[in-house]
Amino acid sequence: MTAGEHRNGRDIICDAVSGASAGAIAATFVCPLDVIKTRLQVHGLPKVPPGQKGGVIVTSLQNIIRKDGLRGIYRGLSPTLAALLPNWAVYFAVYGHLKELLLHSHADSNGHLSFGANMLAASGAGAATSIATNPLWVVKTRLQTQGMRVGVVPYTGILSALRRIIQEEGFRGWYSGLLPSLAGISHVAIQFPAYEKFKCYLAQRDNTTTNKLSPGKVAVASSMSKVLASLMTYPHEVKASGTRASKKQWDPLQGCGRLCEESFSQRRRCGILPWVCD
Repeated sequence: MTAGEHRNGRDIICDAVSGASAGAIAATFVCPLDVIKTRLQVHGLPKVPPGQKGGVIVTSLQNIIRKDGLRGIYRGLSPTLAALLPNWAVYFAVYGHLKELLLHSHADSNGHLSFGANMLAASGAGAATSIATNPLWVVKTRLQTQGMRVGVVPYTGILSALRRIIQEEGFRGWYSGLLPSLAGISHVAIQFPAYEKFKCYLAQRDNTTTNKLSPGKVAVASSMSKVLASLMTYPHEVKASGTRASKKQWDPLQGCGRLCEESFSQRRRCGILPWVCD
């Protein structure tokens, strides 16, 4: 987006539907990796029997199939798919609106939004999206990890999980993990501005505009920004998953300290490879 361009409701709806459709295809394809990632984040590295071949991902996949069958590797897919449309609808609506507001005062010489202003817009959109869709991510996390929690009556689906959580824990249960998620909006604050800058760089190199970049170039910009953001902000994802999976509330003062202290520990890197691939 450059100065002078305006987005209408149709543009936002098209972006939301496109993002949700692409997200649904990607989520279905990588769901086994997502289940493995969530279990690694919540329960840590699995024990690998002596002599067994394969790394952590292969071992985790074998454990899930052995215990829960093929359905186990697709646990949590339903709430993920249900959350995608409102997730992207809220994100693109807020992101586009904030970019329009900031363009009047933070445009560079080329008419593009500055990197700092892009970060501000992405952060605001990320915060709004986290608040709006957190209950569905709580359900997704608990469905993916309930097979590993002893003595817990399993949820049977999205509505069952939402109903039981609010009955047993109140509204706070729906928003378990929200604080570390908000602490982690730095992920989108890095990813989307980096994505915009990568697109601008590729467009300038090809002497064209960002709207006319080939799908391959857009995929390169998207992949590079995702990997960069993931590597820089991963620890918060571990804390968010752990909080969503349990009924304990996160203490922000203690939690922030632990995140800083353990950012480079092995536990905080659990599941990072499946997450980057996601």
